[in-house]
Amino acid sequence: MNTATDSGPRTVTSQMVSADARLNTLPQHFGKHLIKVEDAIYGWMRELATEYRGGFWHFYELSNGGFYMAPEVEPLILHVDGNGYEGQMSADAAGITACLFALSHLSFQIADEVIGRHYHLLYEFAVDHAEAREILQAID
Repeated sequence: MNTATDSGPRTVTSQMVSADARLNTLPQHFGKHLIKVEDAIYGWMRELATEYRGGFWHFYELSNGGFYMAPEVEPLILHVDGNGYEGQMSADAAGITACLFALSHLSFQIADEVIGRHYHLLYEFAVDHAEAREILQAID
């Protein structure tokens, strides 16, 4: 988390969800909206990365209480029609980007603060990600 403490700013970290815990992860984070969130993330990845053809996704939980998922694929070329962004990202950064787009759009469609809160928790992680520049340019 990027809040000051006695020991200085803390960085949000991610931890891959174990295979045993995957089944409960989406309900834990998104409750009754889990299907809408998951479908929106897959939809955004298909829109942003035209060469994406589906596959297995890893789930990650964040030390600030957030969540994201990323596909198990090679780096992807992302195109964002709305702002002209085009660039290559790792699967991890592309997953974060697709999740940010999905959560942002869903936060306006669903009257539930959980979605908006998860957007902000993920954004807090994204700004310190190794590919923060690419992620932030894509979502701008």
